[in-house]
Amino acid sequence: MDNMHAAVLYGIDDLRYEEYSRPVPKDNEVLIRITSNGLCGSDIHFYKEGRLGPFIVNEPYIPGHEASGIVVEAGKSVRNGLKTGDRVVVEPGIPCRKCTYCKSGRYNLCKDVVFLSAPPINGTFSDYVAIPSDFAHSIPESVSNEMGAMVEPSSVAIQAFDRLNIQAGNSLTILGAGPIGLITLISAKAYGLSEIFVVDTVAGRLNAAKKLGAQFTVDNTEGNAVHEIGGLTKGSGTKYVIDTTGSSKACALAPIIAEVGGKIALVGWPELSDFNYPVEKIIEKELDIVGINRYANTFPKAISMLASGQLDLSPVISHRFSFNEVSKAFAYASNNKISTLKIMINHKE
Repeated sequence: MDNMHAAVLYGIDDLRYEEYSRPVPKDNEVLIRITSNGLCGSDIHFYKEGRLGPFIVNEPYIPGHEASGIVVEAGKSVRNGLKTGDRVVVEPGIPCRKCTYCKSGRYNLCKDVVFLSAPPINGTFSDYVAIPSDFAHSIPESVSNEMGAMVEPSSVAIQAFDRLNIQAGNSLTILGAGPIGLITLISAKAYGLSEIFVVDTVAGRLNAAKKLGAQFTVDNTEGNAVHEIGGLTKGSGTKYVIDTTGSSKACALAPIIAEVGGKIALVGWPELSDFNYPVEKIIEKELDIVGINRYANTFPKAISMLASGQLDLSPVISHRFSFNEVSKAFAYASNNKISTLKIMINHKE
């Protein structure tokens, strides 16, 4: 069996670039040579903590799930037109396609979903990946390899907008100016939101949000976000609030910041599963709150928006590494969290 190189996570702070068995595609799969990989915050959780939620690193596995590549082999049952040489992006959540959720179009909720990079399932930090052909999406020449790798995180923002039924001309508060928060900001501008507030406690990230078009940036280091947004909106708050922080304290601000009749999307996974939440504000304001669990049917839209120029996510990429430096990239992201946005890891052509 042919070998390849892969980034194998053995345990906390133990990521190794080493030889690994090259996957053999099944009849319904395509074999993809990876060209670019985005480094996700969840990858760093597994690297630093050995777990994320219910997923635990109990044995060596390959992380990564934000990837683009080139088809090098197609199984004999592939019928969606993919062929050798096609450029694609990987949609990493593979559902059963048979359950009620899959048949209703909400396949991200499938109980039997297989998500690349959720231990023990291998992900995309490798030279090659084999996946079912219907979860490899073609990209045009106008979408670069790096932007192809950004389709997955941008799909999170699009899922939030679809679930909120976002209407142009309204106001939005984004809690958190990390990579997903900034991608949400860029997407919000493409969706035609009129006033966008971005809240964070890191000055560098707030500066990035300002450069990317946020009308208002709010430093919540001293807990001033509610007061400042209230003043800027004459006490009404914003129509939409999207929390991307992964912070229970920030998450609990959303119902207070939302305007009467507003809508909230919870994207970030708080560090606590149970915490105080202002339920009285939800009832009083008759707020709608939606949870965002990855995405469903968003990749074609994200690809289209990137191809047309509606989305330009290149400013979110702060650092680049070559694949043989992948261990260095993980260590850098782990040790420089505040100054790092999206790290892109590129393979040699």
